[in-house]
Amino acid sequence: MTSSEPDPAPAPDVVDAEIVESVPAEPAAPDYTEAGVPTFDFVRDRIEGRVATAQGRDELDAETPEGRTLAQQEADRDAAARERLEQIRRSMGG
Repeated sequence: MTSSEPDPAPAPDVVDAEIVESVPAEPAAPDYTEAGVPTFDFVRDRIEGRVATAQGRDELDAETPEGRTLAQQEADRDAAARERLEQIRRSMGG
């Protein structure tokens, strides 16, 4: 440290009780309890928001050419799987 820099003030070892009592406690947000735990309504709203976002993305994906192509590929795979299952059943005499 150079002589032109002031010495930092030492940290107090004990906090004056009057100072602590005079500082108002920060009120809890309406979405949290006094203990800092999120409320049920807050959690439910967050989950519902995420579900709505996911559903919206699925709808938008289905509208794009890439999304339609993927849906068609999935349908083709499912049809091929059903056909293969039928072949296996016929070969087993079922």
